[in-house]
Amino acid sequence: MKKFIPATFIGLIFLINLSAQSWVDSIAIHGREVYMSAEKYKWDWGQATFLNSLKQLYHASSEDKRATYFEYIKTAMAVSDKVANGKHPNAVASAHGIAFLARITGDKSYINKANGIYTDYLNIPRASNGGVSHRAETVELWDDTVYMLSMFLLEMYKLTGDEKYIAHFLEQFDVHNKELTDEKTGLWVHGWDADSVFYDDGCSIKNWPDKITHRNDQIWARGNGWVGMALADALETVGRKSKYWKPLEKGLVHFVNAVAPFQDKSTGHWYQLVTLPALQGNFLESSCTAMFSYAITKGMQLKILDKKKYLPMVEASYAGLQKMSMRPDASSLVPTRVSGGTCVGDQQYYLGRKLGEGTGFGYGSFIMFGLAYEQLTGKRK
Repeated sequence: MKKFIPATFIGLIFLINLSAQSWVDSIAIHGREVYMSAEKYKWDWGQATFLNSLKQLYHASSEDKRATYFEYIKTAMAVSDKVANGKHPNAVASAHGIAFLARITGDKSYINKANGIYTDYLNIPRASNGGVSHRAETVELWDDTVYMLSMFLLEMYKLTGDEKYIAHFLEQFDVHNKELTDEKTGLWVHGWDADSVFYDDGCSIKNWPDKITHRNDQIWARGNGWVGMALADALETVGRKSKYWKPLEKGLVHFVNAVAPFQDKSTGHWYQLVTLPALQGNFLESSCTAMFSYAITKGMQLKILDKKKYLPMVEASYAGLQKMSMRPDASSLVPTRVSGGTCVGDQQYYLGRKLGEGTGFGYGSFIMFGLAYEQLTGKRK
Protein backbone atom coordinates (compact mmCIF):
# COMPACT_ATOMS: atom_id res chain seq x y z
CA MET A 1 0.00 0.00 0.00
CA LYS A 2 1.37 3.40 -1.03
CA LYS A 3 1.76 6.07 1.62
CA PHE A 4 -0.24 9.27 1.15
CA ILE A 5 1.97 12.35 0.97
CA PRO A 6 0.17 15.71 1.48
CA ALA A 7 0.50 18.22 -1.35
CA THR A 8 1.63 20.90 1.11
CA PHE A 9 4.49 18.65 2.17
CA ILE A 10 5.49 18.08 -1.44
CA GLY A 11 5.46 21.83 -2.02
CA LEU A 12 7.66 22.36 1.04
CA ILE A 13 10.18 19.75 -0.14
CA PHE A 14 10.18 21.43 -3.58
CA LEU A 15 11.04 24.81 -2.05
CA ILE A 16 13.75 23.30 0.15
CA ASN A 17 15.34 21.61 -2.86
CA LEU A 18 15.02 24.81 -4.88
CA SER A 19 16.93 26.81 -2.31
CA ALA A 20 20.08 24.95 -3.35
CA GLN A 21 19.62 25.32 -7.10
CA SER A 22 18.58 27.71 -9.87
CA TRP A 23 15.00 28.91 -10.19
CA VAL A 24 15.54 30.21 -13.71
CA ASP A 25 14.81 27.02 -15.60
CA SER A 26 11.82 26.24 -13.41
CA ILE A 27 10.20 29.57 -14.26
CA ALA A 28 11.03 29.08 -17.95
CA ILE A 29 9.35 25.68 -17.94
CA HIS A 30 6.20 27.11 -16.38
CA GLY A 31 6.22 29.94 -18.88
CA ARG A 32 6.47 27.62 -21.88
CA GLU A 33 4.13 24.92 -20.66
CA VAL A 34 1.52 26.73 -18.56
CA TYR A 35 1.56 30.48 -19.19
CA MET A 36 1.79 30.34 -22.96
CA SER A 37 2.62 27.40 -25.16
CA ALA A 38 4.28 28.28 -28.45
CA GLU A 39 1.11 27.29 -30.30
CA LYS A 40 -0.82 30.01 -28.45
CA TYR A 41 1.74 32.80 -28.81
CA LYS A 42 0.26 36.30 -29.15
CA TRP A 43 2.04 39.00 -31.11
CA ASP A 44 2.42 41.58 -28.35
CA TRP A 45 4.92 43.27 -26.07
CA GLY A 46 4.59 41.20 -22.88
CA GLN A 47 4.92 37.96 -24.80
CA ALA A 48 7.85 39.45 -26.72
CA THR A 49 9.67 39.99 -23.42
CA PHE A 50 9.18 36.33 -22.49
CA LEU A 51 10.35 35.34 -25.98
CA ASN A 52 13.47 37.43 -25.48
CA SER A 53 14.29 35.53 -22.30
CA LEU A 54 14.02 32.22 -24.15
CA LYS A 55 16.33 33.60 -26.80
CA GLN A 56 18.87 34.37 -24.07
CA LEU A 57 18.48 30.87 -22.68
CA TYR A 58 19.15 29.52 -26.18
CA HIS A 59 22.48 31.35 -26.35
CA ALA A 60 23.39 30.32 -22.80
CA SER A 61 22.71 26.62 -23.43
CA SER A 62 24.88 23.87 -24.83
CA GLU A 63 24.23 22.74 -28.39
CA ASP A 64 22.27 19.69 -27.31
CA LYS A 65 19.88 21.75 -25.18
CA ARG A 66 19.17 24.61 -27.58
CA ALA A 67 16.46 22.81 -29.55
CA THR A 68 13.82 23.42 -26.87
CA TYR A 69 14.15 27.19 -27.13
CA PHE A 70 14.66 27.27 -30.88
CA GLU A 71 11.53 25.22 -31.53
CA TYR A 72 9.47 27.43 -29.23
CA ILE A 73 10.55 30.59 -31.05
CA LYS A 74 10.09 28.98 -34.46
CA THR A 75 6.57 27.80 -33.64
CA ALA A 76 5.61 31.10 -31.98
CA MET A 77 6.61 33.04 -35.07
CA ALA A 78 4.81 30.60 -37.36
CA VAL A 79 1.48 30.78 -35.54
CA SER A 80 1.56 34.58 -35.45
CA ASP A 81 2.77 35.05 -39.03
CA LYS A 82 -0.53 36.44 -40.36
CA VAL A 83 -0.74 39.17 -37.71
CA ALA A 84 2.98 39.99 -37.58
CA ASN A 85 3.63 43.68 -38.18
CA GLY A 86 5.63 46.65 -36.96
CA LYS A 87 3.02 49.41 -37.06
CA HIS A 88 3.60 50.54 -33.47
CA PRO A 89 6.30 49.80 -30.86
CA ASN A 90 4.34 47.07 -29.06
CA ALA A 91 3.99 45.27 -32.40
CA VAL A 92 7.64 45.77 -33.38
CA ALA A 93 8.64 44.06 -30.12
CA SER A 94 7.83 40.48 -31.13
CA ALA A 95 9.67 40.79 -34.44
CA HIS A 96 12.99 40.13 -32.74
CA GLY A 97 11.94 36.47 -32.95
CA ILE A 98 11.82 36.67 -36.74
CA ALA A 99 15.19 38.42 -36.95
CA PHE A 100 16.65 35.79 -34.63
CA LEU A 101 15.40 32.96 -36.85
CA ALA A 102 16.78 34.76 -39.90
CA ARG A 103 20.19 34.98 -38.23
CA ILE A 104 20.27 31.39 -37.02
CA THR A 105 18.88 29.73 -40.16
CA GLY A 106 19.76 32.12 -42.99
CA ASP A 107 16.31 31.40 -44.41
CA LYS A 108 15.36 34.15 -46.91
CA SER A 109 11.70 34.02 -45.91
CA TYR A 110 12.65 35.12 -42.39
CA ILE A 111 15.01 37.76 -43.75
CA ASN A 112 12.30 39.18 -46.01
CA LYS A 113 9.79 39.17 -43.17
CA ALA A 114 12.21 40.98 -40.87
CA ASN A 115 12.90 43.60 -43.52
CA GLY A 116 9.16 44.11 -43.94
CA ILE A 117 8.79 44.75 -40.20
CA TYR A 118 11.63 47.25 -40.42
CA THR A 119 9.76 49.09 -43.19
CA ASP A 120 6.69 49.20 -40.94
CA TYR A 121 8.88 50.59 -38.15
CA LEU A 122 10.12 53.42 -40.38
CA ASN A 123 6.52 54.44 -41.04
CA ILE A 124 5.39 54.65 -37.39
CA PRO A 125 4.22 58.20 -36.55
CA ARG A 126 6.95 60.34 -34.99
CA ALA A 127 7.17 63.48 -32.94
CA SER A 128 8.88 66.54 -34.41
CA ASN A 129 12.05 65.54 -32.52
CA GLY A 130 12.07 62.16 -34.25
CA GLY A 131 10.77 60.16 -31.31
CA VAL A 132 8.71 57.10 -32.27
CA SER A 133 5.16 57.41 -30.98
CA HIS A 134 3.98 54.72 -28.59
CA ARG A 135 0.50 55.06 -30.05
CA ALA A 136 -0.34 54.85 -33.75
CA GLU A 137 -3.40 57.12 -33.39
CA THR A 138 -1.67 60.03 -31.67
CA VAL A 139 1.90 61.14 -30.95
CA GLU A 140 3.04 60.21 -27.44
CA LEU A 141 6.47 59.16 -26.14
CA TRP A 142 6.46 56.47 -23.43
CA ASP A 143 9.44 55.02 -21.60
CA ASP A 144 8.27 51.50 -22.58
CA THR A 145 8.97 52.24 -26.25
CA VAL A 146 12.75 52.22 -25.87
CA TYR A 147 12.82 48.54 -24.88
CA MET A 148 10.15 47.41 -27.31
CA LEU A 149 12.14 48.82 -30.21
CA SER A 150 15.49 47.69 -28.84
CA MET A 151 14.68 43.98 -28.97
CA PHE A 152 14.10 44.15 -32.71
CA LEU A 153 16.72 46.75 -33.66
CA LEU A 154 19.51 45.00 -31.76
CA GLU A 155 18.61 41.66 -33.31
CA MET A 156 18.59 43.26 -36.77
CA TYR A 157 22.11 44.53 -36.09
CA LYS A 158 23.19 41.01 -35.12
CA LEU A 159 21.61 39.71 -38.32
CA THR A 160 23.13 42.25 -40.70
CA GLY A 161 26.06 43.94 -38.99
CA ASP A 162 24.62 47.24 -40.23
CA GLU A 163 25.15 49.97 -37.62
CA LYS A 164 22.11 51.91 -38.82
CA TYR A 165 20.07 49.78 -36.44
CA ILE A 166 22.22 50.83 -33.48
CA ALA A 167 21.97 54.43 -34.65
CA HIS A 168 18.18 54.10 -34.66
CA PHE A 169 18.21 52.77 -31.12
CA LEU A 170 20.51 55.49 -29.78
CA GLU A 171 18.45 58.18 -31.51
CA GLN A 172 15.31 56.89 -29.82
CA PHE A 173 17.02 56.68 -26.45
CA ASP A 174 18.30 60.26 -26.78
CA VAL A 175 14.99 61.86 -27.76
CA HIS A 176 13.06 59.94 -25.11
CA ASN A 177 15.73 60.79 -22.55
CA LYS A 178 15.38 64.48 -23.36
CA GLU A 179 11.60 64.56 -23.00
CA LEU A 180 11.11 62.13 -20.12
CA THR A 181 14.02 62.68 -17.71
CA ASP A 182 13.06 64.08 -14.32
CA GLU A 183 15.74 66.63 -13.47
CA LYS A 184 15.58 66.02 -9.72
CA THR A 185 16.02 62.24 -9.72
CA GLY A 186 17.59 61.53 -13.11
CA LEU A 187 14.99 58.83 -13.77
CA TRP A 188 12.19 58.96 -16.34
CA VAL A 189 8.56 59.87 -16.01
CA HIS A 190 6.21 57.57 -17.91
CA GLY A 191 4.86 59.67 -20.77
CA TRP A 192 5.11 62.83 -22.89
CA ASP A 193 2.43 64.07 -25.28
CA ALA A 194 3.26 66.03 -28.42
CA ASP A 195 0.32 68.43 -28.21
CA SER A 196 -1.19 67.94 -24.73
CA VAL A 197 -4.54 67.20 -26.36
CA PHE A 198 -5.90 64.18 -24.54
CA TYR A 199 -6.36 61.04 -26.58
CA ASP A 200 -8.54 58.43 -24.93
CA ASP A 201 -6.73 55.11 -25.35
CA GLY A 202 -9.16 53.37 -23.02
CA CYS A 203 -6.39 52.76 -20.51
CA SER A 204 -4.60 55.95 -19.41
CA ILE A 205 -6.26 58.39 -17.02
CA LYS A 206 -8.09 61.33 -18.53
CA ASN A 207 -6.06 64.47 -19.31
CA TRP A 208 -2.78 63.07 -18.00
CA PRO A 209 -0.44 65.46 -19.94
CA ASP A 210 0.49 68.62 -18.05
CA LYS A 211 -0.42 71.63 -20.20
CA ILE A 212 3.04 73.18 -19.80
CA THR A 213 5.44 70.23 -19.68
CA HIS A 214 3.31 67.89 -21.84
CA ARG A 215 4.30 65.10 -19.40
CA ASN A 216 2.90 63.17 -16.50
CA ASP A 217 4.92 63.51 -13.30
CA GLN A 218 5.19 59.97 -11.94
CA ILE A 219 8.39 57.91 -11.88
CA TRP A 220 7.00 54.45 -12.44
CA ALA A 221 9.39 51.63 -11.64
CA ARG A 222 8.87 49.13 -14.45
CA GLY A 223 8.95 51.94 -17.01
CA ASN A 224 12.47 52.74 -15.85
CA GLY A 225 13.26 49.04 -15.81
CA TRP A 226 12.63 48.89 -19.55
CA VAL A 227 15.15 51.71 -20.01
CA GLY A 228 17.88 50.03 -17.97
CA MET A 229 17.47 46.69 -19.74
CA ALA A 230 17.58 48.33 -23.18
CA LEU A 231 20.83 50.15 -22.39
CA ALA A 232 22.43 47.00 -20.99
CA ASP A 233 21.46 44.93 -24.01
CA ALA A 234 22.67 47.60 -26.43
CA LEU A 235 26.08 47.74 -24.75
CA GLU A 236 26.45 43.98 -24.78
CA THR A 237 25.48 43.93 -28.47
CA VAL A 238 27.79 46.64 -29.82
CA GLY A 239 30.95 45.89 -27.84
CA ARG A 240 33.66 48.26 -26.60
CA LYS A 241 35.14 49.01 -30.02
CA SER A 242 31.92 50.55 -31.31
CA LYS A 243 31.62 54.32 -31.59
CA TYR A 244 28.29 53.90 -29.80
CA TRP A 245 29.83 52.35 -26.70
CA LYS A 246 30.67 55.58 -24.84
CA PRO A 247 27.23 57.25 -25.04
CA LEU A 248 25.54 53.97 -24.11
CA GLU A 249 27.95 53.43 -21.22
CA LYS A 250 27.26 56.94 -19.97
CA GLY A 251 23.52 56.25 -20.11
CA LEU A 252 23.75 52.99 -18.15
CA VAL A 253 26.03 54.40 -15.44
CA HIS A 254 23.71 57.37 -15.02
CA PHE A 255 20.71 55.06 -14.80
CA VAL A 256 22.26 52.78 -12.18
CA ASN A 257 23.47 55.70 -10.07
CA ALA A 258 19.94 57.08 -10.10
CA VAL A 259 18.03 53.90 -9.28
CA ALA A 260 20.39 51.97 -6.97
CA PRO A 261 19.86 54.08 -3.83
CA PHE A 262 16.15 53.24 -3.77
CA GLN A 263 16.53 49.48 -3.30
CA ASP A 264 14.80 48.19 -0.18
CA LYS A 265 17.68 46.59 1.69
CA SER A 266 15.58 44.18 3.73
CA THR A 267 13.87 42.55 0.72
CA GLY A 268 16.13 43.34 -2.24
CA HIS A 269 13.09 44.79 -4.05
CA TRP A 270 12.19 48.21 -5.40
CA TYR A 271 8.87 50.04 -5.05
CA GLN A 272 6.17 50.66 -7.67
CA LEU A 273 6.82 54.41 -7.46
CA VAL A 274 10.53 53.92 -7.19
CA THR A 275 11.63 57.21 -5.61
CA LEU A 276 8.90 57.29 -2.92
CA PRO A 277 9.52 54.22 -0.75
CA ALA A 278 7.90 55.82 2.33
CA LEU A 279 4.73 56.87 0.49
CA GLN A 280 1.59 55.38 2.04
CA GLY A 281 0.10 52.78 -0.27
CA ASN A 282 3.31 52.25 -2.23
CA PHE A 283 4.30 48.61 -2.66
CA LEU A 284 7.24 46.39 -3.52
CA GLU A 285 7.05 45.17 -7.11
CA SER A 286 8.93 42.22 -8.57
CA SER A 287 9.22 42.83 -12.32
CA CYS A 288 10.95 46.18 -11.83
CA THR A 289 13.22 44.54 -9.27
CA ALA A 290 14.28 41.93 -11.81
CA MET A 291 14.76 44.58 -14.51
CA PHE A 292 16.87 46.93 -12.38
CA SER A 293 18.92 43.98 -11.15
CA TYR A 294 19.40 42.74 -14.71
CA ALA A 295 20.79 46.10 -15.83
CA ILE A 296 23.13 46.24 -12.82
CA THR A 297 24.29 42.65 -13.34
CA LYS A 298 25.00 43.26 -17.02
CA GLY A 299 26.94 46.38 -16.05
CA MET A 300 29.19 44.24 -13.86
CA GLN A 301 29.56 41.59 -16.58
CA LEU A 302 30.65 44.31 -18.99
CA LYS A 303 33.08 45.68 -16.36
CA ILE A 304 31.35 49.05 -16.33
CA LEU A 305 30.15 48.78 -12.72
CA ASP A 306 32.20 48.01 -9.62
CA LYS A 307 31.52 44.43 -8.56
CA LYS A 308 32.45 45.08 -4.94
CA LYS A 309 29.80 47.79 -4.71
CA TYR A 310 26.98 46.27 -6.72
CA LEU A 311 27.23 42.51 -6.30
CA PRO A 312 25.65 42.62 -2.80
CA MET A 313 22.67 44.46 -4.31
CA VAL A 314 21.91 41.85 -6.94
CA GLU A 315 22.55 39.04 -4.46
CA ALA A 316 19.84 40.59 -2.31
CA SER A 317 17.53 40.82 -5.33
CA TYR A 318 18.14 37.23 -6.40
CA ALA A 319 17.44 35.90 -2.91
CA GLY A 320 14.60 38.34 -2.29
CA LEU A 321 12.73 37.42 -5.44
CA GLN A 322 12.99 33.75 -4.56
CA LYS A 323 11.83 34.36 -1.00
CA MET A 324 8.83 36.62 -1.55
CA SER A 325 8.00 36.92 -5.26
CA MET A 326 7.53 33.41 -6.61
CA ARG A 327 5.37 30.45 -5.71
CA PRO A 328 5.49 26.74 -6.54
CA ASP A 329 3.00 25.33 -9.00
CA ALA A 330 3.33 21.56 -9.28
CA SER A 331 7.00 21.08 -10.15
CA SER A 332 7.76 24.59 -11.44
CA LEU A 333 7.63 28.20 -10.28
CA VAL A 334 5.48 31.23 -11.05
CA PRO A 335 6.56 34.89 -10.63
CA THR A 336 4.35 36.80 -8.16
CA ARG A 337 4.01 40.42 -6.99
CA VAL A 338 3.89 41.50 -10.66
CA SER A 339 2.04 44.74 -11.32
CA GLY A 340 -0.25 44.35 -14.33
CA GLY A 341 -0.02 46.14 -17.68
CA THR A 342 0.14 49.87 -17.02
CA CYS A 343 -0.72 52.96 -19.06
CA VAL A 344 -0.03 56.61 -18.13
CA GLY A 345 -1.56 58.07 -14.99
CA ASP A 346 -1.26 60.05 -11.79
CA GLN A 347 0.02 58.89 -8.42
CA GLN A 348 -3.16 57.13 -7.35
CA TYR A 349 -3.38 55.35 -10.68
CA TYR A 350 0.01 53.66 -10.17
CA LEU A 351 -0.69 52.90 -6.53
CA GLY A 352 -3.97 51.33 -7.56
CA ARG A 353 -2.47 48.83 -10.00
CA LYS A 354 -3.21 45.30 -8.88
CA LEU A 355 -0.48 42.82 -8.09
CA GLY A 356 -0.80 39.54 -9.92
CA GLU A 357 1.42 36.74 -11.11
CA GLY A 358 2.96 35.43 -14.28
CA THR A 359 2.58 37.77 -17.31
CA GLY A 360 5.03 37.71 -20.18
CA PHE A 361 7.12 40.51 -18.74
CA GLY A 362 7.07 38.82 -15.34
CA TYR A 363 8.46 35.54 -16.66
CA GLY A 364 10.82 37.31 -19.03
CA SER A 365 12.36 39.73 -16.54
CA PHE A 366 12.83 37.04 -13.88
CA ILE A 367 14.50 34.66 -16.33
CA MET A 368 16.80 37.31 -17.83
CA PHE A 369 17.96 38.60 -14.45
CA GLY A 370 18.36 35.16 -12.91
CA LEU A 371 20.33 33.92 -15.91
CA ALA A 372 22.64 36.95 -15.93
CA TYR A 373 23.21 36.69 -12.19
CA GLU A 374 24.03 32.98 -12.37
CA GLN A 375 26.45 33.60 -15.24
CA LEU A 376 28.15 36.42 -13.33
CA THR A 377 28.58 34.39 -10.16
CA GLY A 378 29.53 31.13 -11.87
CA LYS A 379 26.41 29.32 -10.68
CA ARG A 380 25.55 28.54 -14.28
CA LYS A 381 28.11 26.80 -16.42
